Amino acid sequence: MSTFLGMPARPPRSPYGTGNLRGDEPFPRAAHQELGNGQLRRNLHKATTTIRAKRLNVTGELPDWEALRDAGSAIKTDAMNRLPELLEQLERKVTEHGGTVHWARDAAEANEIVARLVKATGSSEVIKVKSMATQEIGLNEHLESADITPYETDLAELIVQLAHDKPSHILVPAIHRNRDEIRQIFLDRLPGVDPELDNVPAHLAAAARAYLRQKFMTTKVAVSGANFGIAETGTLSVVESEGNGRMCLTLPDTLITVMGIEKVLPRYQDLEVFLQLLPRSSTGERMNPYTSLWTGVTPGDGPQDFHLVLLDNGRTAALADAIGRAALNCIRCSACLNVCPVYERTGGHAYGSTYPGPIGAVLTPQLAGMHAAADDPNSSLPYASSLCGACFDACPVKIDIPSLLVELRHQHTEQTGTTAEKLAMKAAAAVMKRPALYTGAQKAAGLGRAVAGRDGTISRLPPPFSGWSDSRDTAAPPRQTFRAWFASDEGRAALRAAADEHDRSPGETDRNQGEDENQGEDGTR
Repeated sequence: MSTFLGMPARPPRSPYGTGNLRGDEPFPRAAHQELGNGQLRRNLHKATTTIRAKRLNVTGELPDWEALRDAGSAIKTDAMNRLPELLEQLERKVTEHGGTVHWARDAAEANEIVARLVKATGSSEVIKVKSMATQEIGLNEHLESADITPYETDLAELIVQLAHDKPSHILVPAIHRNRDEIRQIFLDRLPGVDPELDNVPAHLAAAARAYLRQKFMTTKVAVSGANFGIAETGTLSVVESEGNGRMCLTLPDTLITVMGIEKVLPRYQDLEVFLQLLPRSSTGERMNPYTSLWTGVTPGDGPQDFHLVLLDNGRTAALADAIGRAALNCIRCSACLNVCPVYERTGGHAYGSTYPGPIGAVLTPQLAGMHAAADDPNSSLPYASSLCGACFDACPVKIDIPSLLVELRHQHTEQTGTTAEKLAMKAAAAVMKRPALYTGAQKAAGLGRAVAGRDGTISRLPPPFSGWSDSRDTAAPPRQTFRAWFASDEGRAALRAAADEHDRSPGETDRNQGEDENQGEDGTR
């Protein structure tokens, strides 16, 4: 075990792994393409606005919401501080209850373990519970290469799988699709669907249910993730909203769970905190519709062969980083995505990783390795945020995502050596040290008004400043700088008037207030 935790491994570049889903395309280029998709922005705006409103309602009901957040943060921090001993305890408890624990250093090892376990059952099919960990390692693709067919049973994951698409949200993978698009996907790809199927959500769900029912009843092997693993008892937990997870966790003969090592919690009692934090932060519900708990194997009830694959895949390396390890506290609720203005405009695909949004911009570089080359697509992710702080306010375990992003930007800058940004900052510092030169630069900047639009902004700057204007508008320089106004007759007159007002007002105001306090209603003292 200690050897395992001491061997951080960088995950392979899988099309669904912690690498870049879009090949070698960095976030700015991918985001530029997604910004041109008006339908995507409308879909995301409607969905995230609805989820935000629901979340605010249900968190506002709890007088101890902030105390719950503090408790969740403390529990996760404690778990990360004691991770080796908690994992050993979890392994011991799972084994005591008839399960088998496997350790996977990276995605390749985890995929090999799962494929081997499936083949040992003689099955060529598996049903799957929605799992970020299996997406991270590219398990579906690996199983298909081994002639094993995986069937996603979560409705949104099924839509993504049928469309040969990629998930774009931690909680709602098909959030970028509307009901008309989903209807067409089902008509084109879902076996046995009624050709008269309409776009009513209940009818779409019924079509998926009819297709999946046979898979639930006949497939002998299931693969799941885990929201939490309890070291004290060896209990695993999956929370979901549709009941498909419950079917996968109880009907098959064999259950294989892939769990990131950071999902471990010390005590069974800790679930009391997280089963309040998670549903309110993710779906805006007071409780999860389906919360499944299982401990090893129960004779005659449920799967009789249980395997737990504990996945490192860069987590040990992240744990070793004194600052970045806080990202491992994430409980995958997606609250930060739903409040992020950048995510709402670009969608999850622009991030090019399994984990999109603000937490993905932190977590993905952490899992992929902190020393990514300057041309690595992951190196642009820490810049994929406005640093507005909304994600920190929304995070149920109080991960300070903006500060982590600033630190990752700092590390990236230090690693890349001389850049245009560094040169620009040095040039600015040199100019600001010389008052005369700084005054001249301000006057020269005033010429920028000539290229400003009618709205008073400059939307495009010439190289080498085009990198700035490609991602933001710049306010046109004022007609008169503050220094020029300060030195003008108008400025001096305004400052004298303000000084006179200041000298006159305080004493008179205090004296008048004192007199008023000592007078009765009739004005007598």
